[in-house]
Amino acid sequence: MKFCSNCGAAVVSRVPDGDHLPRFVCDACGIVHYQNPLLVLGCVPEWQGRILLCRRAIEPRRGFWTVPAGFMEIGETLQHAARRECFEEAQAEVEIGSLLAVVSVTHAAQVHVMFRARMTAERFAPGPESLEVELFEESRIPWGDLAFPSGEFTLRRYFADRAGGREGHHFTELNRRL
Repeated sequence: MKFCSNCGAAVVSRVPDGDHLPRFVCDACGIVHYQNPLLVLGCVPEWQGRILLCRRAIEPRRGFWTVPAGFMEIGETLQHAARRECFEEAQAEVEIGSLLAVVSVTHAAQVHVMFRARMTAERFAPGPESLEVELFEESRIPWGDLAFPSGEFTLRRYFADRAGGREGHHFTELNRRL
């Protein structure tokens, strides 16, 4: 950050009074600009035992498979964001279920929050950010072609929970780049 979004003056990086971390501070108007992780919301949509995945049409990781997920918007709940992303990427309507996974992706300053979801009908199609979408049996999941480690973590926990007849909440930190 170079300039204050409040007044346009140059900002400096320093530890503000009463704080313990460096922040961008505007000495002209006094605003402290905090930088916080972004929330990525998604779900694992299921239809009759199969999981809906999207093959990415955009970077990063164009051409790789992922669960439908994306950045949360202002004014959304976690569940609304997950449902919207599923519709945008896969044109699929879902009912959002229980919390599945929270993945801190520290190197990217993101937190990925994933839910279980049930498709309301067997209707889906690629959205603008997807090359294709497909329902996969567990045995056909393209593990070697998944776009992100957070998606792999989420899917592995999903299938382990399903096999065990439980709905656990899973947390991890991923501090590595692809």
